[in-house]
Amino acid sequence: MGFNIAIDGPAGAGKSTIAKKVAKKLGYIYVDTGAMYRAMALFLLREGVDPENTEVVNEKCKEADITIRYEKEEQVVYLNGENVNAFLRTEQVGNMASVTSANSNVRKKLVELQQKLAANADVVMDGRDIGTCVLPDAEVKVYLTASSKVRAQRRYDELTAKGEVCDIAVIEKDIIERDHQDMTREISPLKQAEDAVLVDSSDMTIEEVVETIMKMTVTGEI
Repeated sequence: MGFNIAIDGPAGAGKSTIAKKVAKKLGYIYVDTGAMYRAMALFLLREGVDPENTEVVNEKCKEADITIRYEKEEQVVYLNGENVNAFLRTEQVGNMASVTSANSNVRKKLVELQQKLAANADVVMDGRDIGTCVLPDAEVKVYLTASSKVRAQRRYDELTAKGEVCDIAVIEKDIIERDHQDMTREISPLKQAEDAVLVDSSDMTIEEVVETIMKMTVTGEI
């Protein structure tokens, strides 16, 4: 049986950054759910499936076996036994993933695969519904958030560091709208699991958040 850490929260809360650091410190597998959706998209592309043909997508997605392993400190995504890392970041795969990830059967199949992975390994998984739907029995559940103002500032800093010109007010407006969409969507809306610990990172450094989760994991203290 694996030891599971579930980290949920709104966009821009730093979930992936925190989850990767916690996983590295503990020697756990960080489950990149986005990479799994891309692997499914790659499978459907190779099978020549029209993403708009829901019936065919529903049937074909059942044939994909996707898992993640760490080899030489690198995340390796396996699709039916093949290392497909080199194929996941193409625009074609990204476009296919954005269409097929909305399919409820694709999602159901990937949740099954994520649960199978978590049952057999120590994992850290982040998303919108990990603690509520994907890993409801996770030993540690965290709801990581920050104020929309802080999240907008972080995003603004990230974009300006890349040389992009942007408006922080527009970024915050987009974040607030995204929160609303995520919290009110029909399938697996974003919400804090009843047994999740709320961690507000507005006034915390990345390392402080990591240490908080490490403490919860190692000692069970908050």
